[in-house]
Amino acid sequence: MVALPTWRADKAERVEQAFSAAMLPVDLDDASLAGRLQLEAGPTPVVVRDGAVFDVSRTAPTVSDLMDRADPASADGERLFSTEELIARVAASAPGAFLLSPVDLQVVKAAGVTFAVSAVERVIEERARGDADQAAGIRAMLEERIGGGIRAVVPGSDEAMRLKHALIDEGMWSQYLEVAIGPDAEIFTKSPILSTVGWGGAIGVRSDSTWNNPEPEVVLVADSRGRAKGATLGNDVNLRDFEGRSALLLSKAKDNNASCAIGPFIRLFDRGFTMDDVRAAEVELVVEGADDFRLEGRSEMRQISRDPEELLRQAMSEHHFPDGFTLFLGTLFAPVQDRDEPGRGFTHKEGDVVRIGAPRIGVLQNRVTTSKAAPPWRFGVRALMRNLAARGLLGPSSRQERT
Repeated sequence: MVALPTWRADKAERVEQAFSAAMLPVDLDDASLAGRLQLEAGPTPVVVRDGAVFDVSRTAPTVSDLMDRADPASADGERLFSTEELIARVAASAPGAFLLSPVDLQVVKAAGVTFAVSAVERVIEERARGDADQAAGIRAMLEERIGGGIRAVVPGSDEAMRLKHALIDEGMWSQYLEVAIGPDAEIFTKSPILSTVGWGGAIGVRSDSTWNNPEPEVVLVADSRGRAKGATLGNDVNLRDFEGRSALLLSKAKDNNASCAIGPFIRLFDRGFTMDDVRAAEVELVVEGADDFRLEGRSEMRQISRDPEELLRQAMSEHHFPDGFTLFLGTLFAPVQDRDEPGRGFTHKEGDVVRIGAPRIGVLQNRVTTSKAAPPWRFGVRALMRNLAARGLLGPSSRQERT
């Protein structure tokens, strides 16, 4: 990662406090949310409804349990405080110390190359072998020759197959184009369970990466039967240099300490918020650096190549996830704005504040550091089970409430 002067802590704190008040949906009064707080007893599932925050750990010890309920929003719980006090507590706490990632035992899956622009960018990385210096020229050539064609076809259709054969004849085919317009989506495991960071936590980029970017995405949260129960926001950090050198480096590019952020809360599906709202969502991105650099972008879900339900189906496939799973839906956003040198495009610098927002879901905000410098991930499955057992939360489940 390119070195920068140390991030000014006072500025970081002001930014974090300013965005804490905006982290909840604009229609909060009509929304039901689920998430996790770090309370004195340990990680605690909560539901936010009717202007208050409820501890539902006695009903659902984990968010995984909560998502398997017929109606997660109605789970019984103890009232902790109002939503106003929630915001105040988040603003007053150390980053990442109070508001946790809203998922716990779910497998963290992601769909890649689900937008035409992201397909072109992945081919650029491949052709440039991860070298940002070559990206601009390759981008112009590829956009002219295949950009329009990719946008015009439905993945897996006869027309898509004709485009594939035409690109093969021109020597333009790529493994990334296969998952962009072929019948099978790219679905991969992004991160181990319990390793994701939440609102305010430090998000990590490998210290040896020199070309990388945030990936602002809508994230579906599914129960153990593969049914989406709600949506949240995520940052699927991308190391363009690593993946560009070889697609076989995907796991090294994607799965690193603190490299996956999710939050702030899960917006639960109900009559007022459905999958159609996910399909219509506009995800906004703002990156602010200590060098006064500012990057803005937008990802419109209506431009996605594959429907969210189809991606969910392909993620479930013939597998079974007994604790449910989350699914990053991909991003339209491809940062090409030059940060330092002309033609070099964008890459993160330590101290960048990344804000990802969608009005009816909320705002996820994190500060960039290296995966080496980020707090190590130590609270795993064994630690969670021991904590829940010590709190007396591992009794028989209430099967009549589950579906």
